[in-house]
Amino acid sequence: MVRNQTWGAKLGEASILILMLLVSLMSLAPVLHTISVSFSSNAAAAGGLVKFWPVGFNIESYRKIIEEPHFINSFLVSVKRVLLGGGINFVLTVLMAYPLSRSAKEFPRRNLYMWFMLFTMLFSGGIIPLYLTVKALGMFNSIWALVLPGAVPVFNVILLMNFFRNMPKELTEAGYIDGAGPWYMLLRIFLPLSLPSLATVTLFSVVGHWNAFFDGMIFMRSAEYYPLQTYIQQLVVQLNVSEIDSTQQEILAKISDKTLNAAKIVVSMVPILVIYPFLQKYFIHGIMLGSVKE
Repeated sequence: MVRNQTWGAKLGEASILILMLLVSLMSLAPVLHTISVSFSSNAAAAGGLVKFWPVGFNIESYRKIIEEPHFINSFLVSVKRVLLGGGINFVLTVLMAYPLSRSAKEFPRRNLYMWFMLFTMLFSGGIIPLYLTVKALGMFNSIWALVLPGAVPVFNVILLMNFFRNMPKELTEAGYIDGAGPWYMLLRIFLPLSLPSLATVTLFSVVGHWNAFFDGMIFMRSAEYYPLQTYIQQLVVQLNVSEIDSTQQEILAKISDKTLNAAKIVVSMVPILVIYPFLQKYFIHGIMLGSVKE
């Protein structure tokens, strides 16, 4: 394809690039500011002296988070939650999306199941019935209280279902002619061809489980069972004024709730930033294909 090289076209491209650069900088600015505050001293952060570079560089906020007795345990709880909850979400999403992607002729009462699923997406039972249900099932202080209530993410099901429906009908017809059953069609044809959409729903599940903190607050009765987000959400600077010595005075000069909260944010987003680049190439393609129904 021959590109238009007129001055107007070049000016338009330059304007778009500048605009995108400005939007990118505006998106990165809060992240850079938060990282800078987390590495700055208490006085600099409280005085508003920190912009996009640490002032009075120190790592006391991170040291406090890591040295807390329940930090490693909470981190492992979150990892376990992401692996277990993400696995359950993946399996149930695939098993629900595939039959719903078939026509009403292939799957009788499909429309009834669709309306039921959409109803649960629009209306929830509320936090009190959920709390009472988890309590009645005896799941307090259990990893199952964190993963089972959201075991079927309806939005992910709809996304993957539409992706399956957009696949060429000739694939299904050829499979049926060759004698392939539903399980063979799903495992050997549909799933290998659905990597972009699968990566998208997996990323949604992983981010959702990693960032969740409220369910840990209401379902876990002890700090040793908290996931990481719940743990760092409740972590504050606690110094006994009557027992302050010279060492604690130095810590108090370097750390405060403001710098500690900034460190919490950085710690919580690092794992997602590590995972995202590996799924990014599938993400945009998958969400675009899965969000359009022919």
